[in-house]
Order: sequence, then C-alpha cells, then structure tokens
Amino acid sequence: MNKVVIITGACSQIGAAIADKFTANKYNVVINYHTQEQEALKLKEKLENTYQIKTIVIKADISKEEEVKKLIDLTIDTFGRIDVLVNNAAVALDNYWLDKTVEEFKKVLDVNLIGTFLCSKYASLKMINGSIINISSTNGIDTPQIYSMDYDASKAAILSLNHNLANILAPNIRVNAVALGWVNTKAVLEMNPNIIQEEKSKILLKRFADPKEAANVVYFLASDEASYINDSIIRVDGGVNRANK
Repeated sequence: MNKVVIITGACSQIGAAIADKFTANKYNVVINYHTQEQEALKLKEKLENTYQIKTIVIKADISKEEEVKKLIDLTIDTFGRIDVLVNNAAVALDNYWLDKTVEEFKKVLDVNLIGTFLCSKYASLKMINGSIINISSTNGIDTPQIYSMDYDASKAAILSLNHNLANILAPNIRVNAVALGWVNTKAVLEMNPNIIQEEKSKILLKRFADPKEAANVVYFLASDEASYINDSIIRVDGGVNRANK
C-alpha cells in the first residue's frame, strides 16, 4: 500500500514541486488549497497522468480548526492512513511596518503559525509512525526583512513549535523543519532586478534555489534515509556570506 502525504498550500510553486517529488516516489498525495481551485485541479491532473498515482484535492483554510479536521478526516476516509504532513501553506503581506494593521499581522500568524499547529495536532492523531516537515524560513533565524516583520515572526515561531512537537511526538513521529532562503518563485522573479542582484551577492552560491531543490530536502527528511534525523532545522539557502553582514 502506498504511503500518504498531505501537503498544505500545495498549489504554490514550492508546494507543487514537493507534491511532484512525493508522487514520483509512489506516494498518494493530498493536495490542499484554499483559494486556487483551478491550479489544484491542474496539479492533480498532471501528477496522476505523469505518475499514475491517485491524488485528491481538498479545500481547507488551515487557520480554521473545523476545516483542518475536515482535511484530516477526508484523507483518512480516502486512504485510511497519513504517513507524512508537510506544513507548507503560508501567506506574506509585505509592507512597511508602521503601515501594517493588526488584522494583517493576525492573518499572517493565523495561517503560518496557527495553521501549522492545527494541521500537526490533528494529523498526528491519525499517524502510527510518521514524519512532519515544517516549512520555515531563514527570515525567522538571521535574515529578517524590514517589510515582512509579521512573516518573519511567524517563521521564527514555527521553529519553536517544531522543537516542542518533536519532543511531544517522539519516538513514533519525527518532526523537522526546513528553513528556506530565496527561492525562484514567480513573486520573487517579479521583484526589482537590482534587489535580486543585491540578494544574490549575499549568497555563497550566488543564485536563488529552484523549487525542486527545496522539494528534494523535504522528501529526504520524510524518507527512511533520514530515519535518525529528528528535531532538526535544515537551512536551504545556498550559504549566507556572514562576513559581509
């Protein structure tokens, strides 16, 4: 029987790359989305046609407890098991910090942090043995961005949550985090070219990551190859030139 992975926010470029990696390795994939229904259905069609593996699409706002319960219940009703949860869904509402509203700040925390907590809570109750991978960011460690204070705070909090979950859910469920640096997504590539070049200059590899490179690390952490890795934070940022910070 194929293993089953739930990927929240699976319609993002990083989420889709993660879904592709797991499906290529014979996982049944649960494609979670909130607003991008057509993108979710196209991803499902692509994965099933390419790999002949069953996938399902489930709409759920992960910041809402009842919707998370529905996501987990529908997964169990369909596949009867959950082996891996990838907490990938996130929002960023970048603007100058004095212009940020309380409502905006709360929305970022609700999706990025509370959503990660809720999905981990209810998925873990259905896991016998499994793996949870939390997608964080180097913004939450040591590369804060002035326009994303709320996003940075949420990603730092995910790393704290990661430690707690790893301790609570051991030894049967491993919990690890991936702290991403810059990744070549559509939103990033639409940035000011001067800013892109400035940020690349700070990276030892002098480039941004491809979404597939992020997906490779996520899959590795879920695999048996990483069976002795727990409560870890893996940076995927090309190396930061700290001498010039």
